[in-house]
Amino acid sequence: MKKLLFLAVFFIGFSAIAQEDVKLNWLTDFDKAKKIAKKSNKPILIYFTGSDWCPPCKMLKEDFFYTEKFKEKAKDFVLVMADFPRRIDIITDEQRQENTKLANKYNTKNKFPNIVAVDHKGKKIDNITSYNMMRDTNRHYKFLEKILKNY
Repeated sequence: MKKLLFLAVFFIGFSAIAQEDVKLNWLTDFDKAKKIAKKSNKPILIYFTGSDWCPPCKMLKEDFFYTEKFKEKAKDFVLVMADFPRRIDIITDEQRQENTKLANKYNTKNKFPNIVAVDHKGKKIDNITSYNMMRDTNRHYKFLEKILKNY
């Protein structure tokens, strides 16, 4: 029984370390993101998520954002996360207000997950919503390629 418990703890810890291995620079300040995007001539990806309640958001994070492939693609974008958790202790009230402002402009249909691409002025380029239960990220990678090709 002790061996089984040890193995369970080991694998849970290992999987957490593996996920942490893919570090991304998610900003939460949209104005800062626009300045960086202008200076670097990169499009902005705004990721609307419900981190603690949205199963497709959690799956997308694991299957797409936590991969080495996305980490490479992310170098061509400025990343912004707009989280809408149900738990009030995950983000500050100020951050919730900022995220709501972003959602009022770019996620008006209140869909999660939703990835919106904008330019450095905040002009919407395109977006992709939802994530399927087949856990196929091809559509999301095609979206990134389309944004880069047309930017």
